[in-house]
Amino acid sequence: MPERDSASLGVLVSGLIQNEELDEAENVLYEFGGSDDGKKDMVHAYNTLIAGYGQKGRVDDARRLFDKIPCYSGEGISKKNRFERNVVSWNSMIMAYIKAGDLVSARELFDQITEKDTFSWNTMISGYVHASNIDEASNLFSKMPNPDVLSWNLIISGYAQTGKLELAHDYFERTPHKNRISWNSMISGCERNADYEGAIKLFREMQQAGEKPDRHTLSSLLSVCAETVALFLGMQIHQLVTKTIIADIPLNNSLITMYGRCGAIHEARTIFEKMKFQKDVISWNAMIGGYASHGFAFEALELFELMKCLKVRPTRITFISVLNACAHAGLVEQGRLYFKSMDSEFGIKPEVEHFASLVDIIGRDGQLEEAMEVINTMPVEPDKAVWGAVLGSCRVHNNVKLARIAAEALMCLEPESSGPYCLLYNMYADAGRWDDASEIRKLMETNNIRKERAYSRVGSSSS
Repeated sequence: MPERDSASLGVLVSGLIQNEELDEAENVLYEFGGSDDGKKDMVHAYNTLIAGYGQKGRVDDARRLFDKIPCYSGEGISKKNRFERNVVSWNSMIMAYIKAGDLVSARELFDQITEKDTFSWNTMISGYVHASNIDEASNLFSKMPNPDVLSWNLIISGYAQTGKLELAHDYFERTPHKNRISWNSMISGCERNADYEGAIKLFREMQQAGEKPDRHTLSSLLSVCAETVALFLGMQIHQLVTKTIIADIPLNNSLITMYGRCGAIHEARTIFEKMKFQKDVISWNAMIGGYASHGFAFEALELFELMKCLKVRPTRITFISVLNACAHAGLVEQGRLYFKSMDSEFGIKPEVEHFASLVDIIGRDGQLEEAMEVINTMPVEPDKAVWGAVLGSCRVHNNVKLARIAAEALMCLEPESSGPYCLLYNMYADAGRWDDASEIRKLMETNNIRKERAYSRVGSSSS
């Protein structure tokens, strides 16, 4: 170029950053940028590179560059033409620290900025929210001169994410200008914290306020329908999806999950098939899980085999459904083979949920000693699902000895639950071992365990 200026240099630096040539971008900056204080536009190129380093997690390089930008005390060249730090420089460096998880350094810089803008405040508040430090985020928000809708939404989202729905709702109600993100934050917060009625109520209020839902709103609502098995409402949301937006892969996955959880397997499979080559592993997991949870074990396993044929790599979630399908279908040997293939074929280390399924598969087949051997050799501590599977199998196969071991383990894991006591009592009663049954009843009284309605046999003679 016959003439270069800071603008053309900035374009070149931006292009190199976009192509991930950050070191070359810095070399170009030094080679052609010089240190002429009159090149005030040079700061834009520096800021862009600081942000680029921050995005790549190279926070030390970002800080080194940040420190190279002059910071004037007000003398010499006019402020209009100075090459010096501006608020964007500070914001970019703060963002780099936040992305690296260094909130202490980010806050130190934030406190040093003499003229903060709204972006400065929101960046710092966002950092605290993402770190689940909602108290500090709220404290900073209270000091903010002019919070905008993003500021309010960050606080709403922060409280919702940490399960403090009342506080989230309080800020939501006080938000001067709500937008779609405000509503989505509250609806999503309710869904994540199992306040399903609250989520539906908010959605109706959102519609009354004239705010149109987007794919995020509808995805949260479909999750609500899946968790509450609300098929009719789910079908209404599906109609809304069809009328208002073009469903993407995540939204279609939510629809498959909703229909699958509600037992509408045909509808779930219809959506699954319509996705054709747009399926991801979550799509397969949702469909296999829907089949497995509603007793369609062979359909689940058939789909799993097709998944492998199409080179879709299964995940730990896939195998939970596959093993559960084997348990319900009584496919003991196939269940063992699938369990072994997790690590041998796909490098997936079995977790406690997988061991619970394996114990269930073996226990249902009456091989209770082998089930106990699996538990004793597990690399993780057995949880209530593992011992519950043993206890259930002992009940079916009338193995009182191992039932006692499983029940005592469950009593330790769930001290307030009456389930293990009641099931063990019933087994002793069925075996005519009334002294042992009486011991269990006394143990319940000693531990102040109240029976649940499902276990009506305990104490029935006195009721």
